[in-house]
Amino acid sequence: MEDASNAPKFHMDRSQYGDGLLQWFTDAHPHHSNIAVTDIDIPVATGFSNETVFFGVSSNTDEGPHEGRYVARIEPEDGGMFPIQTPDCDISVALQQRVMNTVKDNSDVPIPTLGKLITKPYLGLPFFVMVHVDGQIPSDRPRYTEEGFVVEEATDAQRTQMVQTGLEAMAGIHHIDWEKADLHWLNPCEGTPTQQKQIEIYRSYVEKELAGREHPVMDYALDWLDHNNPNDERIGLSWGDARLGNIIWDNYTPAAVVDWEACSLCPTEADLGWWLMFDRMSFDDVDVERLSGYPTREEQAAYYAQVSGKEVRDPHYWEVFAIMRFCAIFIRLGDRLTNSGLLPPEMNPAVGNMVTRSLANILEIDNPTPSLIG
Repeated sequence: MEDASNAPKFHMDRSQYGDGLLQWFTDAHPHHSNIAVTDIDIPVATGFSNETVFFGVSSNTDEGPHEGRYVARIEPEDGGMFPIQTPDCDISVALQQRVMNTVKDNSDVPIPTLGKLITKPYLGLPFFVMVHVDGQIPSDRPRYTEEGFVVEEATDAQRTQMVQTGLEAMAGIHHIDWEKADLHWLNPCEGTPTQQKQIEIYRSYVEKELAGREHPVMDYALDWLDHNNPNDERIGLSWGDARLGNIIWDNYTPAAVVDWEACSLCPTEADLGWWLMFDRMSFDDVDVERLSGYPTREEQAAYYAQVSGKEVRDPHYWEVFAIMRFCAIFIRLGDRLTNSGLLPPEMNPAVGNMVTRSLANILEIDNPTPSLIG
């Protein structure tokens, strides 16, 4: 999640992480000896979404020395950023661990090797651990369309390959039969999941997070989505945060698809809308010229239709839905920024932000709450 995932956080210090991870690994691997946790790295911008800790482990076993690199995903103190789909989804890292295993077992989509959900208080909050996957990740800060390997190293053909193979991975997720994959625990409806239910979930979430504050752009967007709902359901597993920056890349091909906290059961076009939203925000909204070899939005939608075997219906609707979702979670993010003292309350980041501006722009309406944070 861009911006949201780049908000500073308050972390445990490295020694506390080291002690907790050492105890966890010792308990989980009783046949290892001389265990040491090394090279702890806490990205400065892991955000209010989930805390991410990279670390190494060295040990001895009967078969010889062991060296491994791992990644821990830790539940934030205030819970996840996205609306809770069902009671089974109330712990964000539990949701992610469970759905990632499901995707791994039911598709060829590359998912990191991961362990069980850990609820013992090694780190104070629930977490799970994945085997580290080597590769490159497009940056949000600085934006990957302005600096970094996509701009400075990739050829035109590699940029095309990157976007197309990312869309292929997304289509692979959508090919999963959610009922056969036993994803009923993710279904917020008594019967078949619907787009209408997702609108209701976000409307309820927004009302709760605003707590009486006005957000006229959001009000208009929710009513617009209600009125223009295509009611032509093509339900599948939605990744939820579908974008290039949530893929680890090896030679411009996906090595791992990560960040699943926003997953849901809904029309699969929702992921394409989110993907296209980030394309818009990475080029058009910041006046960055499209890179040579980088497919246009229309070409991306057409390629997704080709590899998914499914017609793309009303991409504009799904991009509005995507920006509404992003705008909704910015309410919670903005409040966390002010509550932590990182931004003054008078900046009103929960409502007055760049995503509200983007939502007003795509709906072609006035935005009475200008952004003071970007």
